[in-house]
Amino acid sequence: MKVTIDGAPFEYDVRGEGPAVLLLHAFPLDLFMWDAQVAALAATRRVVRFDARGFGESAPGDGALTMERIADDGAGLLDLLGIEKAVVGGCSMGGYAAFAFVRRHPQRLAGVVLQDTRAGADTVEARANRATLAAKVLAEGASAAVEAFLPKLVGETTRRERPALVASLRERILATSPRGIANALSGLAARADSRETLPTIAVPTLVLVGAEDVLTPPGEAATMAAAIPKARLDVIPGAGHLANLEDPGATNAALRAFFAASTSS
Repeated sequence: MKVTIDGAPFEYDVRGEGPAVLLLHAFPLDLFMWDAQVAALAATRRVVRFDARGFGESAPGDGALTMERIADDGAGLLDLLGIEKAVVGGCSMGGYAAFAFVRRHPQRLAGVVLQDTRAGADTVEARANRATLAAKVLAEGASAAVEAFLPKLVGETTRRERPALVASLRERILATSPRGIANALSGLAARADSRETLPTIAVPTLVLVGAEDVLTPPGEAATMAAAIPKARLDVIPGAGHLANLEDPGATNAALRAFFAASTSS
């Protein structure tokens, strides 16, 4: 479905009835990555997701795709849908945007889900590497992003046992706008350090991480969970940086348990 937010056209999807959940996708993917969660949760939740600018069916914007821009676009979509509060969840880049949502729209939060992400900002070296990759993507196309990221996006178990998923991710990334990828790399490099945000999160929070995540490893997830007052930590065995895609069953079980505990508390 199409909608216009702040003058920009977006692709979005909303399914189910009940308390709202807004899901923010990872780099360099799009809203498809939450398909299994929508199927599992829509019986009891209203699940909202959208393609960030430059990904999926949403056109790139002008300049860097900041985490604040993604957060504000998400809040704008909730406004258009008449949703006052939602659990806001994000994976990787979506997690960084969720931190921005916490800072900019705290009154809209019913809960937070932080999957395979980190609170710290990029190092100087990491920012330089993103700039180099952005230039390479603009010169060579999305294949440069596949080469740089795909080997790290999934865990060793997935690479060994689910080659069809890896091939599917490759095709999805190859179909992504080079300009969208470059804009997001600029936004990722410029993102704020969110470590001081962690103790300010006043709502129930689920921190999820794949046991084989090499980009944002379990140790980082444990540190985040320890700093958030109402957080619980779930580690998904045999999964890497895209735990919800690599093991949808375990991820959905963790989400259901989190929602049940949050509702009863």
